Order: sequence, then structure tokens, then C-alpha cells
Amino acid sequence: MKTDTIAAIATAVSDSGIGIIRVSGENAIEIVDKIYQSKNRKKRLCEVKTHTIHYGFIYDEDTLIDEVMIAVLHAPNTYTREETVEIDCHGGILVMNQILDVLLRSGCRLAEPGEFTKRAFLNGRIDLSKAEAVMDIIHSKNEFALRSSVRQLSGAVTEKVQFLREEILYEIAYIESALDDPEHISLDGYRERLEEKVKNIKSILKKLIDSADCGKMLKDGINTVIIGKPNVGKSSLLNILVGEDRAIVTSVAGTTRDVLEETIKLHGVGLNIMDTAGIHDTADEVEKIGVDRARKYARNADLILYVVDTSRELDENDDAIMELAASKNMIVLLNKSDLDHVVNPEEVIKKLTLMSENENNKMTCVSENNNIEMTQMSFFDEEKQGDTKKTDTRVIIKNNRKIRIISTSIKENIGLDDLEDAIKDMFFGGEISINDELYITNQRHKEAFLEAYESMEMVQDSLIKDMPEDFYSIDLMSAYASLGKIIGEEVGEDLVNEIFSKFCMGK
Repeated sequence: MKTDTIAAIATAVSDSGIGIIRVSGENAIEIVDKIYQSKNRKKRLCEVKTHTIHYGFIYDEDTLIDEVMIAVLHAPNTYTREETVEIDCHGGILVMNQILDVLLRSGCRLAEPGEFTKRAFLNGRIDLSKAEAVMDIIHSKNEFALRSSVRQLSGAVTEKVQFLREEILYEIAYIESALDDPEHISLDGYRERLEEKVKNIKSILKKLIDSADCGKMLKDGINTVIIGKPNVGKSSLLNILVGEDRAIVTSVAGTTRDVLEETIKLHGVGLNIMDTAGIHDTADEVEKIGVDRARKYARNADLILYVVDTSRELDENDDAIMELAASKNMIVLLNKSDLDHVVNPEEVIKKLTLMSENENNKMTCVSENNNIEMTQMSFFDEEKQGDTKKTDTRVIIKNNRKIRIISTSIKENIGLDDLEDAIKDMFFGGEISINDELYITNQRHKEAFLEAYESMEMVQDSLIKDMPEDFYSIDLMSAYASLGKIIGEEVGEDLVNEIFSKFCMGK
């Protein structure tokens, strides 16, 4: 634990209306006092009350640097629980760096990335999960990510972890007490009670673990890849989703040679959309590189939008695309439905339902009586604003995955509302709730919850096998320690340093 005085620019280093330099440590007020003068030159910062703001000037010896407002905050009621001063100056890059330089020459040390928050953690003001939430707030990409991070900063994860640890610790203490003093503390009937407690804890842990994948997508966005043969409408789809002409659209096949990435919001949740080169056999070396990249991105996608030109027959390239999308959530857009078509939903449904995954994650044909459930539902079958054209939406449920099939005309803007609803249904059960539900958005937290769950399973297994009580205690303690990693009570210095090294300077 370092107790020296640190300083850093806390706002973005760019031209702006205001800049903030933060100073924290036992000598923070004394050091700033050396370079600060009030307007009447009588008021010293070390004599003022805590949580007060003062107008004055910063000097480098006799040279005036800037006109400032100074916030003085006495420990322990500060962000770091240390003596803290915040200098509000003009936001020019030069002036901020000059003030920081004179602070460093007056006795401060330049703060490391995240060191202010690290001191808040080490001084017990926040736990590790709250510290990580601070950085998540700064990097929030959408409304959900922001609200989720604010909830975690306010203690949503901490409260859940502390509750589980208290439940587990009670059982550990009871077992140890009973083993030490069997005359006064009986274990008669305890196994049945512990079995019920373990079941409840496992249920809570599983819900948290199951929320992690959804939480990650809600936080970081759904990685969505648009694939299809050349000239089927992929780039037009990207343009209409983004709301501007980001991709070049021509009647010439193979216009898109590389991956074009954009981010849009769907009810506050981000979609990281990638338009890719048309997938087909080609001898063109440059185009071939684009096709290979399209396949690579598709393999790592959370969602695939497979665009089919219904005015052209399906061919071996379509088979290859279906193989590529074998294990992914997929929405098939039967495009150009405003034209005469030779491909209908039934044909695509038949192809997809006669395919399954083999060991190499490839789709292969299987018999008609293979155990695949297929349902067809018309979700949107009403005329819209007098338009006589109706959209056709189907769903295939296969291997616990939903494959949507939607008839669209990207040119005529038909079926795109259905696409939005299909995404909501596929990932969020038709609703995107960002109010009270707790989602685990941190991979480190998920791994710790998984470790705790596995330890509770071992307790359950010991109960089934009627093992001695001290076996329960060992695995309960393991679960207790795993949960402690989340809030920082069971972590080493190396992990703490690694976490805070990812923070921005000044925070």
C-alpha cells in the first residue's frame, strides 16, 4: 500500500472548457498550497473547511499559470479516503500539463492508471466488483451497459455475493462448532437441512451464471455478421440499419471486398454489425481474401443475418453458407420479395431442417424422421398502413436454437420491423429489460461463480454419499473463497495490479 501523494489529469487531455487535475495523499493539501494563491493572498487551503471550493490562481514560482477553482476534501470522506484536492482549470492541453508539471516538482508523483480507484479499494471504500464497475461506466457503449454498471457500483453484485457468503459461512461455523463440541451442538437431522440449503444456493448461482452470456452481449453488443452470396442485398441491409450510406451499393457482384463494421442501437442495446464480402467460389485473389474474412467473422458471430436473393435459385454456395452458420443463431432474410421469386420459405425450411451438425461442426443431410422439431408461425400477418403486401415470418427450432426466416424487401423497406422483433425474441425472450434484473457482465465474476457452483456440487455429492461432515466444510470453504474473489477478499496483489492497470489515467 503506497501512501505518497499522487496527481494526474482526470479529464480528457484535449481542448475543452474545463480541465480537472486530481491530487490525493497525505500531503495533497500542503503541496497544492505551495502553488496556490487566493485573490486576497490571505487564505491558505490547509486552514479551510472540508468539502469547500475556493477561487484563486496557480503559480509556478512568480509566473501565473491559470485562474482556477480549488475543491478541498479532507479524509476520510473522499473518493480515496485520503486528503484530496481537485483543481478545476481551463481545459487547454498546455495549461493542464503545466499545472501537473508544477505539482510533480512540488512533491507529487504521477499517478499510475487507475491508482485513485485502486486506493479507494485498498482503503476499504469500495470492493473490487464496485471498482470494476467504475471502469465499466466509463466504457459503457449503450444504455443497458450504463445502467447495469451503475447498479453494480451501487452494490447489486456485492449484496448478492455477501448474502451467499454469509449463508455458506453459517454452515461452515455450525459444522466446525458441532465437531468441536458434539455434547452441546447436535448434527442430528443436519444433513437434510444442509441439502436444502445447498440446493437453494446452487439455484441462485446458476441463475447468475446463466445471465452472464446475455449480460456480455447486452454490455458489449451482439456481434452480428451479414453473410450471403454476392449482390443479394447485404450492403443495402447495412445501410438501412445504420441509417446512412456506409457501404457502396452497385449492381456489380463482388463490390464489397472487405469487412465493414458499424454499431447501431436496438432499444438501448448495441448491435455490432459487420457487412462481409459475398461468399462464393472465386479465382480473384483479392476477393478470395474478403471471402475468407467473411467466413472467419461468421464463425465468431453471436448472430448471423443470412441474406438470400429469392429471384435466384439456391446453389452450392448457399449450402456452404448454411454449413458455416451451423452452430449459430441465424435469421434468414428472403430478400427481394417484391420481385418474382423462385425461392420460397418452404424450400429454405426443408433445406435447413434436413441438416444437422456433425463432429466437425458441419451441417449434413439427415433423414426426414430425424428428431428435429420444426414449427411454422406467422408473427406479422396484418396489413400495415394500407399496404397490401404482407411479411412472412417463420421459425425453426433445432438443437435448442431458433432459426428465423423472414420475407423482406430491403429496397421497399418491407420486413425490417420483423427483423428487429426477431432479434429481441431470439436473445431476450421478446423483451429487453434493463430495470431490476441483475446480469453478470464481467468474465472474471462468471468464472468465480462457476467455481463456487462446482464446490457446492461437491458438497451435494458428499451428502449423497453420506460422507463425514468435515468433507462438507472443506468444499463449503472453497465456495466461500471463490465468491470472495469477486469482491476482492480472496485475491492476490498480482490480480489487483492487473485489474487496475486497465483503468484510464486519472481514475
